[in-house]
Amino acid sequence: MDFTLSEDQQILKATMRDFAAAEIVPMAASLEKREEFPADILEKLATLGILGMSIPEDHGGAGFGSVSSALVLEELAAACASTAVTVSVHNTASAGPISRFGNAAQKRKYLPRMASGELLGGFALTEPSAGSDAAAIQARAIRSGDRYVLTGTKSWITNALVGGVFVVFAVTDPGRGSRSISAFIVEPGMPGFSFGKAEDKLGLRASMTAEIILKGCEVPADNLLGEEGMGLRIALSTLDLGRIGIAAQAIGIARAAFEAAMQHAGRREAFGAPLSRLQAIQNKLADMATQIDAARLLTHWAAYLIDSGAKDFTRPASEAKLYATEMGNRVCYEAIQIFGGYGYSREYSVERYFRDVRVTTLYEGTSEIQRIVIARKLISAAA
Repeated sequence: MDFTLSEDQQILKATMRDFAAAEIVPMAASLEKREEFPADILEKLATLGILGMSIPEDHGGAGFGSVSSALVLEELAAACASTAVTVSVHNTASAGPISRFGNAAQKRKYLPRMASGELLGGFALTEPSAGSDAAAIQARAIRSGDRYVLTGTKSWITNALVGGVFVVFAVTDPGRGSRSISAFIVEPGMPGFSFGKAEDKLGLRASMTAEIILKGCEVPADNLLGEEGMGLRIALSTLDLGRIGIAAQAIGIARAAFEAAMQHAGRREAFGAPLSRLQAIQNKLADMATQIDAARLLTHWAAYLIDSGAKDFTRPASEAKLYATEMGNRVCYEAIQIFGGYGYSREYSVERYFRDVRVTTLYEGTSEIQRIVIARKLISAAA
């Protein structure tokens, strides 16, 4: 078993780290403070092919595999978690299902424009009364001639307000159980589509998150993604892939917090010596480094399985997401402990990392949902 990165992957990692240091890190704190969407950064990322990293080359994308995408997201998240989640959702949760389930015409229409950055994508599954239970969504889609009419509210939608295309899920046949939901490619300019209130979030404040309001939204029948009744399958498969991206984000945030804590421990003195000479601090640093490495290995293993063509990677993806996101929260907590009172000040970046990482155990499946998924896979395999 070889976990060595290929030469191309090493170059990609180094390129993204250099780009992040030069173009993102100097802006990250001010973007977050002003709650300003990183439009200029995304434009530069588009020229590097990062907005099309999960899109096949024959549709204008870079065609990265899952390991390469995880490398990119870790580097982006270490610099600015808001930028990382914007890129992750655009690629994995929006372009991804269009690429995997869209027909030829849909791919030609949307994927090249998403790869170039002309269109930013989003994923609209969650509703005010349906979060972890995806099958409980209430939005309706009724066929009317050559279009579907969608009615409902979607909440906590990343890239709302700035996105140009959204994969939206709605019930088409309430009596069909798991096959009652369908997926649609929806544009903000379609009649009956509007954005609702923006969320005032704890972290990721440079990422746009808001409601989508569908009031008789008229969507061409040609924009049905896949077939009627495939929506839950599309959603769950998309979440499986997205969880690896969230794991990579948590690793990036944790790595940034760890590096900041290492630097502070080497500079700050207590009891006549640098903090890094104190065994209590050394223990923290050792645990933080070990957990980050373990999370990265779990995440790259799940990504490797996808790149190798594994048919079932649900459990490895959930394990990576569960461990990496809870690890990220622990590491950011310990980073603030090492900083002491300074860690509670906005003058230092660790407080931002602490706020940004918190949501990773919640979106694209909470930690509780990941444990259910893992347990079901274990029980099924033992039966």
